[in-house]
Formats: sequence, C-alpha cells, structure tokens
Amino acid sequence: MATLTDLRLRRSVLYMPGSNQRALDKAKSLPCDSIILDLEDAVGPDEKETAREQVCAAVKNGGYGSRELVIRVNAPQTPWGEADLHAAIEAKPDAILMPKVSSPAVLESIADRLESLDAPEDIRIWAMIETPASILNIHEIAKARRDSRTRLACFVLGTNDLSKDTWAKIVPGRAPFMPWMMTALAAARSEGLTILDGVFNDISDTEGCRAECLQARDLGFDGKTLIHPSQLEPANTSFAPTEEEVRRAKMVLEAFERPEYAKRGVIKLEGRLYERQHLAMNRRAVSWAEAIKAKGF
Repeated sequence: MATLTDLRLRRSVLYMPGSNQRALDKAKSLPCDSIILDLEDAVGPDEKETAREQVCAAVKNGGYGSRELVIRVNAPQTPWGEADLHAAIEAKPDAILMPKVSSPAVLESIADRLESLDAPEDIRIWAMIETPASILNIHEIAKARRDSRTRLACFVLGTNDLSKDTWAKIVPGRAPFMPWMMTALAAARSEGLTILDGVFNDISDTEGCRAECLQARDLGFDGKTLIHPSQLEPANTSFAPTEEEVRRAKMVLEAFERPEYAKRGVIKLEGRLYERQHLAMNRRAVSWAEAIKAKGF
C-alpha cells in the first residue's frame, strides 16, 4: 500500500536537452526540485553521442546542489539505448528514466541489465507511462515495485505521446485524459510510487501552465514535468501547501494531541469535522512546508 513517508520534493521536474551544454550549466542555478537530463526526445539522432557525453560529465562533475538528477535514456531497442544505459550507470545519477514502459517485462529486463552491470544500489528507476499499452497494463507495471530488483520509484506521464498514439486531443481541462491520469495515479498510490504529470506545451502561457499544475495537484499528483524555466514558478507554488492549509494542518495535529481528544476518532474545529485517520495527510502538509522553507524556493 502507498505511504506518505517519502517526502522528497518533486514539485518541479525540468527536462533539459542533453545536447545543450549551456542549458545543462544553467540548470545548476534554477529553482527546480529535479532535473531530467534528456538523451531521448529532445536530442536529434546526430547529437545523441555528444549529448550522452555531456550529460554524464555533468552528473559526474556535480554542482547541482540538492537538485535530484535523472537521466532519460533512449529505449533499449534503439541504436543508442545500450550505450546510454552503460554511461548513465557509470555517471551515477539519482535515477534513470526509462521511456516506453508498456509492461512489467520492460522493468524486469532493465533489472537484469542493472545487475549484470553492477549498477550502484541507490540508482532508482523512473518509468515513462506514455503508450496505450502502458495504461492498459498500469497496475501490473506498478506491482513491479514489489520486486526490489526493479528499483521502480516513480511514474512520469507522457501525455504528448499518449495524444499521438490515441488521437486524443490535449484540450483545456484535459477531459480526454482524465480516465488515464486517474487510473495511473491509483496504480501508483496502490504501490507507494511517486507520480508526475506530463508537460504543458505552450511556454508562453504561464497561467495556462499554472491551471494544469493546480489541476494535477488537486488530482493527487506529486509534481509536474516541465519544458522551460518559465514554468518553474507555477509548479513550485501550485504543488506547495498554502499558508492556510499549513495552519489548519498544525491546528488539527495539535488538537488530537490534547488529553480531551485522545480517544476520539473525529473532532470539530472551526466548524469542520476532522478524522484521526487523516492525520498522516496533515503531517505531510506540515513536513512539505518545512522542506520547502529549508530549500528556499
């Protein structure tokens, strides 16, 4: 079952093209929780090897502070997949993002490769959920987390690819995607996985991005993948608890600690009912607020 023990912030997860050295350097100073150093979609065929070299050198050299570093490799069946995986393991990022994870067999195969290459134990695997088969097999993919060999830690929705393969249009409100998003979220939560929303394509529409971030937050997602630094502020603020939410969370936690409420399952505060079974959600809000304050953005 899902828990609320992993409080690593992943509000803002920014894709950076591995072929752009300037972008890789700039990412060291950007207010993002995680960085996906991309060797796949953002890199043309003629730039793949250069991108691999630059990304792995960037991870090895460091300088990214507390930002989580993730390398998105090309799929194993591509001409670059095997070399990408070898190089990524040697670079030792926090995680490797695997594209086109359409069945648990993909994760089992990657687990075998990680073992054969003696990959460091602390490298996690993130899975792109971006094909119709991914959605149809989503619970079985999530259950792969039960096998510690897979190192599965996170789902990343690839809404652009889902749109391409299903012909579903990405419209304001994303109604065509709601069944898939919530199915993926339920599968992730059932196995204790982090889940990140897909990208917002219009980098000139900050308020549109904010609306999608708020929507994803209300649906239960941990954060959003981003394609431009201008989208960082909407993501960071949208996925952070508000001052009022933190105030109420502290009030509820303190109330349930009072002797007169020690044995109660439900209490009434400021006209609202609060249940003891939901204390974990209140602790999470307070912990996230503290983590954000410590981070400084």
